[in-house]
Amino acid sequence: MSTPASILPSGSRPDPARRPAAAAPPAIRPVPVDESLFEGVRRRLGEWVRDMGDADQRTPWLIIALLTAALIYSYWPGLLNARSSWDNPQYSHGWIVPICAAALIFWWRQPIGPVNTLARLVGLGMMIGSFAVRLICAHYSIVTIDMYTFVPALAGAFLMAGGWGLFKWAWAPIAMLIFMYPLPDEATRYLLGPLQTLATIMSTYALQTFGLDAYREGNKIILGESQVLGVVDACSGLRMLTIFVWLALMIVLVGGGEWWDNLIIAASAIPIALIVNATRITVTGVMYTINPEMAEKIFHDWAGYFMMPMALGLLFLEQAVLRKMVVTEELVPGTVVAGRPATAAAGASKPTRAASLVPIVNRPDAPGKSG
Repeated sequence: MSTPASILPSGSRPDPARRPAAAAPPAIRPVPVDESLFEGVRRRLGEWVRDMGDADQRTPWLIIALLTAALIYSYWPGLLNARSSWDNPQYSHGWIVPICAAALIFWWRQPIGPVNTLARLVGLGMMIGSFAVRLICAHYSIVTIDMYTFVPALAGAFLMAGGWGLFKWAWAPIAMLIFMYPLPDEATRYLLGPLQTLATIMSTYALQTFGLDAYREGNKIILGESQVLGVVDACSGLRMLTIFVWLALMIVLVGGGEWWDNLIIAASAIPIALIVNATRITVTGVMYTINPEMAEKIFHDWAGYFMMPMALGLLFLEQAVLRKMVVTEELVPGTVVAGRPATAAAGASKPTRAASLVPIVNRPDAPGKSG
Protein backbone atom coordinates (compact mmCIF):
# COMPACT_ATOMS: atom_id res chain seq x y z
CA MET A 1 0.00 0.00 0.00
CA SER A 2 1.49 3.31 -1.07
CA THR A 3 1.48 6.43 1.07
CA PRO A 4 -0.13 9.57 -0.30
CA ALA A 5 2.19 12.01 -1.97
CA SER A 6 3.25 15.06 -0.01
CA ILE A 7 1.45 18.28 -0.82
CA LEU A 8 4.67 20.24 -0.13
CA PRO A 9 6.85 21.01 -3.13
CA SER A 10 10.13 19.24 -3.51
CA GLY A 11 12.90 20.56 -1.30
CA SER A 12 10.52 22.17 1.21
CA ARG A 13 9.67 19.20 3.42
CA PRO A 14 10.20 19.93 7.13
CA ASP A 15 13.05 18.22 8.88
CA PRO A 16 11.80 16.45 12.05
CA ALA A 17 15.17 17.01 13.71
CA ARG A 18 14.95 20.74 13.23
CA ARG A 19 12.88 22.71 15.73
CA PRO A 20 11.75 26.30 15.36
CA ALA A 21 14.05 28.69 17.13
CA ALA A 22 12.65 30.72 19.99
CA ALA A 23 11.72 34.26 19.11
CA ALA A 24 14.54 36.62 20.01
CA PRO A 25 13.69 39.60 22.19
CA PRO A 26 13.61 42.92 20.34
CA ALA A 27 16.74 44.99 20.47
CA ILE A 28 16.83 48.01 22.77
CA ARG A 29 16.60 51.19 20.74
CA PRO A 30 19.65 53.44 21.01
CA VAL A 31 19.20 56.97 22.30
CA PRO A 32 21.10 59.79 20.53
CA VAL A 33 23.58 61.49 22.83
CA ASP A 34 22.89 65.10 21.77
CA GLU A 35 19.11 64.75 21.51
CA SER A 36 17.05 67.66 22.83
CA LEU A 37 13.84 67.29 24.81
CA PHE A 38 11.64 68.23 21.84
CA GLU A 39 13.51 65.86 19.52
CA GLY A 40 13.22 63.08 22.11
CA VAL A 41 9.46 63.51 22.41
CA ARG A 42 9.03 63.59 18.63
CA ARG A 43 11.21 60.52 18.11
CA ARG A 44 9.37 58.52 20.76
CA LEU A 45 5.99 59.50 19.35
CA GLY A 46 7.12 58.26 15.94
CA GLU A 47 8.32 54.99 17.45
CA TRP A 48 5.01 54.59 19.26
CA VAL A 49 3.04 55.08 16.01
CA ARG A 50 5.23 52.56 14.18
CA ASP A 51 4.96 50.01 16.98
CA MET A 52 1.18 50.30 17.05
CA GLY A 53 1.20 49.19 13.43
CA ASP A 54 2.73 45.87 14.50
CA ALA A 55 0.24 43.38 15.94
CA ASP A 56 2.88 41.84 18.21
CA GLN A 57 3.44 45.24 19.83
CA ARG A 58 -0.12 46.54 19.65
CA THR A 59 -1.84 43.58 21.32
CA PRO A 60 0.07 43.72 24.68
CA TRP A 61 -0.57 47.45 25.01
CA LEU A 62 -4.26 46.99 24.28
CA ILE A 63 -4.41 44.35 27.01
CA ILE A 64 -2.58 46.67 29.40
CA ALA A 65 -5.01 49.50 28.57
CA LEU A 66 -8.04 47.26 29.18
CA LEU A 67 -6.66 45.90 32.46
CA THR A 68 -5.71 49.39 33.64
CA ALA A 69 -9.19 50.69 32.83
CA ALA A 70 -10.75 47.77 34.73
CA LEU A 71 -8.51 48.44 37.75
CA ILE A 72 -9.34 52.15 37.73
CA TYR A 73 -13.05 51.29 37.66
CA SER A 74 -12.63 48.82 40.52
CA TYR A 75 -10.50 51.19 42.63
CA TRP A 76 -12.46 54.33 41.80
CA PRO A 77 -13.66 55.01 45.39
CA GLY A 78 -10.09 54.71 46.68
CA LEU A 79 -8.79 56.97 43.93
CA LEU A 80 -11.39 59.58 44.88
CA ASN A 81 -10.22 59.37 48.50
CA ALA A 82 -6.65 59.92 47.33
CA ARG A 83 -7.80 62.90 45.28
CA SER A 84 -9.49 64.46 48.30
CA SER A 85 -6.26 64.15 50.32
CA TRP A 86 -4.44 66.35 47.80
CA ASP A 87 -6.24 69.37 49.25
CA ASN A 88 -4.14 68.81 52.38
CA PRO A 89 -0.86 70.78 52.06
CA GLN A 90 0.99 67.72 53.29
CA TYR A 91 0.00 65.80 50.13
CA SER A 92 -0.38 68.69 47.70
CA HIS A 93 2.14 67.00 45.39
CA GLY A 94 -0.15 64.01 44.84
CA TRP A 95 -1.67 65.23 41.58
CA ILE A 96 1.69 65.35 39.80
CA VAL A 97 2.73 61.81 40.80
CA PRO A 98 0.60 59.92 38.20
CA ILE A 99 1.59 62.46 35.54
CA CYS A 100 5.30 61.86 36.20
CA ALA A 101 4.76 58.08 36.24
CA ALA A 102 3.01 58.16 32.86
CA ALA A 103 5.75 60.41 31.46
CA LEU A 104 8.49 58.02 32.61
CA ILE A 105 6.69 55.03 31.10
CA PHE A 106 6.39 56.89 27.80
CA TRP A 107 10.02 58.03 27.92
CA TRP A 108 11.50 54.64 28.86
CA ARG A 109 9.25 52.52 26.65
CA GLN A 110 10.97 49.74 24.74
CA PRO A 111 9.63 47.13 22.28
CA ILE A 112 7.81 44.27 23.98
CA GLY A 113 9.34 40.83 23.52
CA PRO A 114 7.85 37.36 23.94
CA VAL A 115 6.01 36.75 27.19
CA ASN A 116 6.67 33.41 28.86
CA THR A 117 4.28 31.46 31.03
CA LEU A 118 6.10 32.26 34.28
CA ALA A 119 5.66 36.00 33.73
CA ARG A 120 1.95 35.57 33.10
CA LEU A 121 1.52 33.42 36.20
CA VAL A 122 3.48 35.82 38.43
CA GLY A 123 1.53 38.81 37.07
CA LEU A 124 -1.76 37.03 37.63
CA GLY A 125 -0.64 36.06 41.13
CA MET A 126 0.17 39.72 41.94
CA MET A 127 -3.30 40.78 40.86
CA ILE A 128 -5.02 37.97 42.79
CA GLY A 129 -2.91 38.71 45.87
CA SER A 130 -3.79 42.42 45.68
CA PHE A 131 -7.49 41.64 45.55
CA ALA A 132 -7.13 39.18 48.44
CA VAL A 133 -5.51 41.88 50.59
CA ARG A 134 -8.22 44.26 49.49
CA LEU A 135 -10.93 41.89 50.70
CA ILE A 136 -9.21 41.64 54.09
CA CYS A 137 -8.96 45.43 54.31
CA ALA A 138 -12.64 45.77 53.40
CA HIS A 139 -13.56 43.33 56.18
CA TYR A 140 -11.61 45.29 58.80
CA SER A 141 -12.34 48.75 57.29
CA ILE A 142 -8.69 49.57 56.57
CA VAL A 143 -9.15 52.25 53.94
CA THR A 144 -5.57 53.35 53.26
CA ILE A 145 -4.08 49.89 52.76
CA ASP A 146 -7.01 49.10 50.48
CA MET A 147 -6.01 52.07 48.31
CA TYR A 148 -2.36 50.97 48.27
CA THR A 149 -3.19 47.61 46.67
CA PHE A 150 -3.87 49.43 43.40
CA VAL A 151 -0.12 49.74 42.82
CA PRO A 152 0.85 46.01 42.95
CA ALA A 153 -2.32 45.13 41.01
CA LEU A 154 -1.31 47.54 38.23
CA ALA A 155 2.26 46.17 38.25
CA GLY A 156 0.84 42.65 37.91
CA ALA A 157 -1.23 43.74 34.91
CA PHE A 158 1.87 45.14 33.19
CA LEU A 159 3.84 41.97 33.96
CA MET A 160 1.11 39.61 32.80
CA ALA A 161 0.63 41.41 29.48
CA GLY A 162 4.17 42.60 28.72
CA GLY A 163 6.46 40.05 30.36
CA TRP A 164 9.72 40.52 32.21
CA GLY A 165 11.21 42.75 29.52
CA LEU A 166 8.52 45.39 29.99
CA PHE A 167 8.42 44.95 33.78
CA LYS A 168 12.17 45.60 33.98
CA TRP A 169 11.79 49.26 33.00
CA ALA A 170 8.15 49.88 34.01
CA TRP A 171 8.15 48.71 37.63
CA ALA A 172 9.83 51.83 39.05
CA PRO A 173 7.35 54.40 37.63
CA ILE A 174 4.48 52.17 38.75
CA ALA A 175 5.92 51.83 42.25
CA MET A 176 6.22 55.63 42.50
CA LEU A 177 2.42 55.83 42.35
CA ILE A 178 2.40 54.97 46.06
CA PHE A 179 3.30 58.61 46.76
CA MET A 180 -0.05 59.85 45.43
CA TYR A 181 -1.76 58.30 48.46
CA PRO A 182 -1.82 59.72 52.00
CA LEU A 183 -0.01 58.06 54.86
CA PRO A 184 -2.10 55.82 57.13
CA ASP A 185 -3.55 57.60 60.14
CA GLU A 186 -1.49 55.42 62.47
CA ALA A 187 1.73 56.33 60.69
CA THR A 188 0.86 60.02 60.83
CA ARG A 189 0.22 59.83 64.58
CA TYR A 190 3.43 57.93 65.26
CA LEU A 191 5.56 60.22 63.07
CA LEU A 192 4.10 63.60 63.95
CA GLY A 193 5.11 63.67 67.63
CA PRO A 194 8.71 62.44 67.21
CA LEU A 195 9.28 64.78 64.27
CA GLN A 196 8.03 67.74 66.30
CA THR A 197 10.30 66.85 69.19
CA LEU A 198 13.30 66.27 66.93
CA ALA A 199 12.78 69.59 65.13
CA THR A 200 12.49 71.39 68.48
CA ILE A 201 15.69 69.81 69.85
CA MET A 202 17.71 70.52 66.70
CA SER A 203 16.54 74.13 66.52
CA THR A 204 17.21 74.73 70.22
CA TYR A 205 20.79 73.47 69.94
CA ALA A 206 21.32 75.59 66.84
CA LEU A 207 20.03 78.72 68.58
CA GLN A 208 22.27 78.02 71.56
CA THR A 209 25.22 77.55 69.20
CA PHE A 210 24.55 81.05 67.82
CA GLY A 211 24.86 82.37 71.35
CA LEU A 212 21.17 83.02 71.98
CA ASP A 213 19.45 82.42 75.30
CA ALA A 214 17.18 79.52 74.34
CA TYR A 215 15.92 76.40 76.04
CA ARG A 216 13.22 73.84 75.32
CA GLU A 217 10.02 73.08 77.16
CA GLY A 218 8.21 70.27 75.39
CA ASN A 219 7.64 71.46 71.82
CA LYS A 220 8.24 75.10 72.72
CA ILE A 221 11.45 77.11 72.50
CA ILE A 222 11.82 79.83 75.12
CA LEU A 223 13.85 82.75 73.77
CA GLY A 224 15.21 85.11 76.40
CA GLU A 225 12.69 85.99 79.07
CA SER A 226 9.44 86.49 77.17
CA GLN A 227 9.60 85.16 73.61
CA VAL A 228 7.98 81.74 73.12
CA LEU A 229 8.38 79.96 69.79
CA GLY A 230 5.92 77.09 69.49
CA VAL A 231 6.77 74.22 67.13
CA VAL A 232 3.24 73.25 66.10
CA ASP A 233 2.15 70.30 63.98
CA ALA A 234 2.65 72.27 60.77
CA CYS A 235 6.31 72.83 61.73
CA SER A 236 7.02 69.15 62.37
CA GLY A 237 8.47 68.68 58.89
CA LEU A 238 6.14 65.84 57.89
CA ARG A 239 4.94 67.74 54.83
CA MET A 240 8.51 68.49 53.81
CA LEU A 241 9.42 64.87 54.37
CA THR A 242 6.71 63.34 52.19
CA ILE A 243 7.29 65.72 49.27
CA PHE A 244 11.07 65.73 49.35
CA VAL A 245 11.43 61.95 49.58
CA TRP A 246 9.35 61.64 46.41
CA LEU A 247 11.45 64.31 44.66
CA ALA A 248 14.68 62.60 45.71
CA LEU A 249 13.51 59.26 44.34
CA MET A 250 12.49 60.94 41.09
CA ILE A 251 15.99 62.41 40.79
CA VAL A 252 17.41 58.93 41.38
CA LEU A 253 15.22 57.49 38.61
CA VAL A 254 16.03 60.08 35.96
CA GLY A 255 19.62 60.78 37.04
CA GLY A 256 21.16 57.64 35.60
CA GLY A 257 23.87 57.43 38.25
CA GLU A 258 25.63 54.43 39.69
CA TRP A 259 23.72 52.21 42.11
CA TRP A 260 25.78 53.30 45.11
CA ASP A 261 25.30 56.96 44.12
CA ASN A 262 21.55 56.46 43.94
CA LEU A 263 21.53 54.60 47.25
CA ILE A 264 23.33 57.45 49.04
CA ILE A 265 21.03 60.09 47.57
CA ALA A 266 17.90 58.13 48.48
CA ALA A 267 19.15 57.52 52.03
CA SER A 268 20.03 61.19 52.50
CA ALA A 269 16.56 62.47 51.56
CA ILE A 270 15.17 62.15 55.10
CA PRO A 271 18.18 63.79 56.87
CA ILE A 272 18.16 66.69 54.38
CA ALA A 273 14.44 67.24 54.91
CA LEU A 274 14.93 67.31 58.68
CA ILE A 275 17.90 69.68 58.44
CA VAL A 276 16.00 72.09 56.19
CA ASN A 277 13.00 72.11 58.51
CA ALA A 278 15.22 72.72 61.56
CA THR A 279 16.95 75.53 59.65
CA ARG A 280 13.60 77.21 59.04
CA ILE A 281 12.71 77.08 62.74
CA THR A 282 16.17 78.28 63.75
CA VAL A 283 16.14 81.28 61.42
CA THR A 284 12.63 82.12 62.60
CA GLY A 285 13.91 82.06 66.19
CA VAL A 286 16.78 84.40 65.30
CA MET A 287 14.34 86.76 63.60
CA TYR A 288 12.14 86.74 66.72
CA THR A 289 15.03 88.16 68.74
CA ILE A 290 15.53 90.93 66.17
CA ASN A 291 12.01 91.88 65.09
CA PRO A 292 9.16 89.68 66.36
CA GLU A 293 6.54 91.31 64.14
CA MET A 294 8.56 90.78 60.97
CA ALA A 295 9.37 87.21 62.01
CA GLU A 296 5.69 86.40 62.57
CA LYS A 297 4.04 88.16 59.63
CA ILE A 298 6.68 87.99 56.95
CA PHE A 299 9.38 85.42 57.46
CA HIS A 300 7.36 82.63 59.09
CA ASP A 301 4.70 82.76 56.38
CA TRP A 302 7.10 82.98 53.44
CA ALA A 303 9.90 80.75 54.65
CA GLY A 304 8.08 77.65 53.46
CA TYR A 305 8.56 78.70 49.84
CA PHE A 306 12.34 78.61 50.28
CA MET A 307 12.51 75.20 51.96
CA MET A 308 12.18 73.08 48.83
CA PRO A 309 14.75 75.05 46.75
CA MET A 310 17.14 74.82 49.70
CA ALA A 311 16.63 71.06 50.02
CA LEU A 312 17.11 70.52 46.28
CA GLY A 313 20.23 72.67 46.40
CA LEU A 314 21.66 70.48 49.15
CA LEU A 315 20.79 67.37 47.15
CA PHE A 316 22.52 68.67 44.01
CA LEU A 317 25.51 69.72 46.12
CA GLU A 318 25.69 66.19 47.46
CA GLN A 319 25.67 64.83 43.91
CA ALA A 320 28.51 67.16 42.94
CA VAL A 321 30.57 66.07 45.95
CA LEU A 322 30.01 62.40 45.12
CA ARG A 323 31.16 62.99 41.56
CA LYS A 324 34.36 64.62 42.84
CA MET A 325 35.06 61.91 45.40
CA VAL A 326 34.81 58.92 43.06
CA VAL A 327 36.61 58.70 39.72
CA THR A 328 35.06 56.26 37.28
CA GLU A 329 37.49 54.26 35.17
CA GLU A 330 37.10 54.94 31.48
CA LEU A 331 37.82 52.51 28.66
CA VAL A 332 40.47 53.46 26.12
CA PRO A 333 41.22 51.84 22.75
CA GLY A 334 43.18 48.64 23.00
CA THR A 335 46.90 48.78 22.45
CA VAL A 336 49.87 46.49 22.61
CA VAL A 337 50.86 45.66 26.17
CA ALA A 338 54.43 44.70 26.99
CA GLY A 339 54.86 40.96 27.33
CA ARG A 340 51.64 40.08 25.44
CA PRO A 341 51.32 39.04 21.81
CA ALA A 342 49.55 41.46 19.50
CA THR A 343 46.26 40.40 17.94
CA ALA A 344 46.39 38.82 14.54
CA ALA A 345 43.89 41.06 12.85
CA ALA A 346 43.55 44.80 13.10
CA GLY A 347 40.54 45.87 15.09
CA ALA A 348 40.43 42.60 17.05
CA SER A 349 41.85 44.16 20.19
CA LYS A 350 39.43 44.75 23.02
CA PRO A 351 39.19 47.92 25.07
CA THR A 352 41.70 47.90 27.87
CA ARG A 353 41.46 49.84 31.12
CA ALA A 354 43.86 52.74 31.34
CA ALA A 355 45.38 51.38 34.54
CA SER A 356 46.73 48.32 32.70
CA LEU A 357 48.59 50.19 29.92
CA VAL A 358 52.37 50.24 29.96
CA PRO A 359 54.75 51.83 27.46
CA ILE A 360 56.31 49.59 24.81
CA VAL A 361 60.07 49.33 25.19
CA ASN A 362 62.71 47.69 22.99
CA ARG A 363 63.82 44.39 24.44
CA PRO A 364 67.13 42.75 23.56
CA ASP A 365 65.43 39.50 22.58
CA ALA A 366 62.86 41.16 20.34
CA PRO A 367 63.03 39.87 16.73
CA GLY A 368 64.68 42.22 14.30
CA LYS A 369 66.43 44.25 17.02
CA SER A 370 70.15 44.24 17.61
CA GLY A 371 71.53 43.77 21.06
